[in-house]
Parts: sequence; structure tokens; C-alpha cells
Amino acid sequence: MEERLKRLIALRAKAGDELEKLMAERSAITDLVKEEAREDLSTEEDTEFRVKSAEIAKKQTECEGFDERIKELSEEIERSGRLNENATKVRKAIARVDSVKEAAAYEKGNGRSYFKDLLRRSLNMDQDGQATERLRRHAVDVQGQEYRDLDRVDGNGGYFVPPIHLVSQYIELARSGRAFANLVQQQPLPAGTDSINIPKVTRGTLVGMQTADNAAVAEQDLQDSSIRADVRTAAGSQDVAIQLLDQSPINFDEVVFQDLIADYGTKVDLQVLAGSNAAGQVKGVHNTPGIQAIAITALTLQSFYAAIADGIQRVHSSRYLPPTHIVMHPRRWGWLTGQLDGDLRPLVLPAGRSLNNVATLDAVASQQVVGELQGLPVVTDPNIGTVYGTGTNEDLVYVVRANDLLLFESGIRTRVLNEVGGKNLTVTLQVYGYLAFTAERYAQSVVEISGLTAPTF
Repeated sequence: MEERLKRLIALRAKAGDELEKLMAERSAITDLVKEEAREDLSTEEDTEFRVKSAEIAKKQTECEGFDERIKELSEEIERSGRLNENATKVRKAIARVDSVKEAAAYEKGNGRSYFKDLLRRSLNMDQDGQATERLRRHAVDVQGQEYRDLDRVDGNGGYFVPPIHLVSQYIELARSGRAFANLVQQQPLPAGTDSINIPKVTRGTLVGMQTADNAAVAEQDLQDSSIRADVRTAAGSQDVAIQLLDQSPINFDEVVFQDLIADYGTKVDLQVLAGSNAAGQVKGVHNTPGIQAIAITALTLQSFYAAIADGIQRVHSSRYLPPTHIVMHPRRWGWLTGQLDGDLRPLVLPAGRSLNNVATLDAVASQQVVGELQGLPVVTDPNIGTVYGTGTNEDLVYVVRANDLLLFESGIRTRVLNEVGGKNLTVTLQVYGYLAFTAERYAQSVVEISGLTAPTF
């Protein structure tokens, strides 16, 4: 994406130079009239002035288009962390002012186990108090210094918030992540609530032309309603022998925890995409009433390309703002990159090598921006289902204005339970968190494209 951004900036600079040249040429016409002390332009000068004005207006529109695309792409680069890879791992808040700066209690590689300390404290095995002290220091670190991309630290129960490097590492595991969930607008989950109610205006005020002086002025009362997003719980656990935690030469609990966190992220993404709003699930995008739907009856490259164009214009026409992303299953992106023209030339090429292409390939990547289609970044997400349609083998593609979707999340929390399997020297490692999601605030900001039968390669 950085190369694409550089090209856009270069094109914007070129267009700006051309705009300045046009404005200088138009000014030269009026300057000549002023020098000759004439009152008005000649017929030829007036014609040339109008032509230059039209060209200037067109060039200004072109510059504004470049500015908007540069802004959107810059935000996407910053959002995905590719502009600064370290920003995806840790966002530091202003550190507390301490008289002595100490290393993190559970810094990666220092040999200390967060779960082992929790276990010792819960079993009253911390005679020297060192485990309790490390947990206390960790609580201070979490509340004062650490922020996570994948969860929102609420500052409560610091002992039970895992070290940041464990949370960050989950994306490295062989599990699908949360590509779609990371695109939407994320907010911390308010404390002490089991549902979030968001006001929504259903009918606006009215402005009209006054028919005559002192005539009635148009008036219409604003009407509103509310959207309810229920708070749901995502949780998982694993039973582990105390001997494995206590005697293992490596911190085996971290291995267990990383896998639990990996599946936690996957399940959040699945909920955002297709939660049923029943049996403890949130109401995902697919099941949100009012989203726009496009069904392709006979899948071809032409019909797919037209459906994307239709989806983009539908968001423009109903939301009056542009969509921000196209999200599809990796197999659909693979199908698109495998398309050839009549001369057996690929239609999706790396940016800068295009010849009548339908899209650009920005990166051979997973669960992030992989290319561009009709001016929008394409994100792949393997959590999009592939069992839709009458033949139950179809996937879906979303054209979406991501900022209009709201995901509320608590911090990911952890527990060590020793009561249930205590007599067998078994402890339970557990993670859990709370979330609420809604796409109903602006349901028209989501266009779901169906009819995408399984591709063949």
C-alpha cells in the first residue's frame, strides 16, 4: 500500500502543478486587459477565459479526488500498522512518573510465568510474597502503561489482565484472526451494563421554500428510536496438571493461553460477521435487518465486477458517504486473481504493471489489505462463511463503510481455578471477555453480495 500511496502523492503533485499553470494562464488574460486599460475582454479572450475556467474546475475536482484517496489510504496504512510495524504490537500511553523505572513484571523472555504466579497465590503457596508482588506490579503496569490493539483494557482487576506480549502474539498462531472485526469502529465496553442502547434518528426535520412573504414555513418533527446491542460473553478454558505448570522447563501455561486467545479472536470475528442474536450470540452483520443485498444469478467476472460497482453506488446513494472497504473470503480473492483476458493475460497484477486490469495486487498477505478493487482496499477474511446459497457452497462479499459499525469490547480477562480438579492436582486456565456489536445504526452502510458459487482453479 505504501507504493500505491507514493504514486497517488506523485500524481497529486503533478495535478497541482498543472492547476497552478492553468490559473496562471487565466490570470494572464485578465492582466493583459488591465495593462491595456480596457473595460472588458474581447470575444476571443472571453472564450479562452471560459475554457480555462472549465479546465481549472475539472483539475480542482481531480485534485480533490486525489486528496480524498490519499487520506483514506493513509488512514488504512496507519490502521493496519504497516506504516509502523511496532504500532500494531504496543501503543504506549503516557507512562506514570516513577522515581525508579522497573522492568515489566512479566516481560517476554524473563522466565516468569503469569499463570504460575496466579496459581501459587490461589493455593497459598507464595510464602515469600514474590508472586504477589509481581502480580501487584503487573496490575500497575496494565492500568498505567499498557494498551492493546486486540482488546480494551478497562483498568479493573489488574491481576486478571494478561501480559501484553501474550495478547499480541496470538496473531502468529495458525488460526484465523479477526480481520473484519478489526476494521469496524471499536469502543471500550461501558462498565455495569448488560446492553447498550444507541439513539437513532428515524425521521428528520424539514426545510422547504417559503411560497410568499409571511407564508407558513415548512416544519416536521424529528423522530427517533433506539438500537439495542446486548452484551455477550466469550469464554474458554483448559484443564492442566499442576505438575506441568510447576515443573515444565518452559512456561507451558503461555502456550495454552496463546491458543485460547487465538480462538477468542476468531470467535469475536465470527460473531461480528454472522452472530445469530440467539443462544448468547450478538447480532452479526449477516443477520442485521436493513443491510443492502445484491444477488448474482450467474457468476462471471463481468457480473461480479458490476455487483461491486453496484454495491459502492448503493452506499453512496443511501448513506451519502463513501464505503471504505471490500471484504471477501481468500478463495474469492484467489478466484479474482486467477482471471485471464481473451489473450490469457492476468487481469489482476501488482500495482504499476497494469494493462486493462480489473484490480491491483498490493501484497501476498493474509487477513489484511491484499489489493485494490474499484478504488477500495480489499481485505480477506477466512471467517466469512462458505456454506451460503441454495447449494450451500457460496461465500459472501461485503462492501462496507466500516466506521459505521460499532464493536464494544471489555478487556480479555484470565482466571486460574483449582477447586474443581483440585483433588487430582488439576487446575483450569480460563479466559473470558464481554462484547456487544451492532450494524443497525447505519444498516445501509453494508452491502452483502451473494450468489458466489465455489470457484474452480
